[in-house]
Amino acid sequence: MADPQTWDVVVIGGGPSGATAASDLARRGRSVVLLDRAGRIKPCGGAVPPVLLREFAVPESLLVAKVRSACMVAPSGRRVDMPIDTGGFVGMVDREAFDEWLRQRAAGSGAERRTGTFQRITRDDDGTARVHFQPKAGGEVVSIRARTVIGADGAASAVARDYIPCGKDRVYVYAYHEIVRSPRSAGQGFDPARADVYYQGQLSPDFYGWIFPHGDTTSVGTGTAERGFSIRNATTELRQAAGLRDSETLRREGAPIPLKPLKRWDNGRDIVLAGDAAGVVAPASGEGIYYAMAGGRLAAEAVEQFLATGEAAALAIARKRFMRAHGRVFWILGIMQRFWYVNDQRRERFVSICADRDVQRLTWESYMNKKLTRKSPMAHVRIFFKDLAHLVGIVSP
Repeated sequence: MADPQTWDVVVIGGGPSGATAASDLARRGRSVVLLDRAGRIKPCGGAVPPVLLREFAVPESLLVAKVRSACMVAPSGRRVDMPIDTGGFVGMVDREAFDEWLRQRAAGSGAERRTGTFQRITRDDDGTARVHFQPKAGGEVVSIRARTVIGADGAASAVARDYIPCGKDRVYVYAYHEIVRSPRSAGQGFDPARADVYYQGQLSPDFYGWIFPHGDTTSVGTGTAERGFSIRNATTELRQAAGLRDSETLRREGAPIPLKPLKRWDNGRDIVLAGDAAGVVAPASGEGIYYAMAGGRLAAEAVEQFLATGEAAALAIARKRFMRAHGRVFWILGIMQRFWYVNDQRRERFVSICADRDVQRLTWESYMNKKLTRKSPMAHVRIFFKDLAHLVGIVSP
């Protein structure tokens, strides 16, 4: 069955990137279809910086918790607290409620929601894209015409794989977490206002384990790019170490996390990527929600320019603007992950560096504002020499 209408944009994927793009374009007066699978909950730690609330007009009421500090746990068991002394916080969201709120906002802005599983893109005789999807499992495949397509269909994006040059060139960390019932009171090392991050080889040989409080629930998980390493067993071990072994398990979820932006996000014609499909998850931290929404907004701007001018080159603007704004951060975090996460000796030194007050202050300022802070140049100089001392072994971990 074919829809005879030609839509300005079909957005494939209703997560933060797709919903943001659909909302922005609908508010500009474009005809938009937002296509998303039914019953999908993205496995995610759920951390968002305060700047996300401001930039994307997200109400604070969607936060299920505010984290005021982090605790970094070294291979030796040493714990380093990183309080946020500026009065800021790391917001935590429940992806089921958060993503649905974003989709509803897109619909309220004028986007039409469709539910179904994306199948393929074909071309009509005039070259216009036709998006095929299956509304129900085992049901009839339907199609809609689109002047442009935004592929926001996640880390394993079929749009990227099948229609974008270099779309198969991906670097993944495979993440797994368990959503458990939070303890009723702080104790046994659990703090509902603190995120715990474990840098221990037995929990992850190349990433980290986490305990992120979400109010009534808590995300406990780990990730790795190493094939054969059991992240399920590691998560069980982490729950034991954190005193959460007997907490009620509500959900178990896993997903790949792309940790490197694709070299190209568009097909040079009428398709552009956004969010995890474009690979915009920060290395070292695995943070993705803010970058997904930023990428969705830039994809919408590129599509708007393409629709207004007919120039396919406009679609490349999304990646160029994203990398101009965030590429340096991704590069630094990538180097950090490749160097510090490689073995327990380096992880021990990395956690030691996190005890430095200059490091803590600049880290939180950069995280909360999503910019490399340029304040206090002498603090950067001090950090450089302290890092150098750790690298050459002048100081002990």
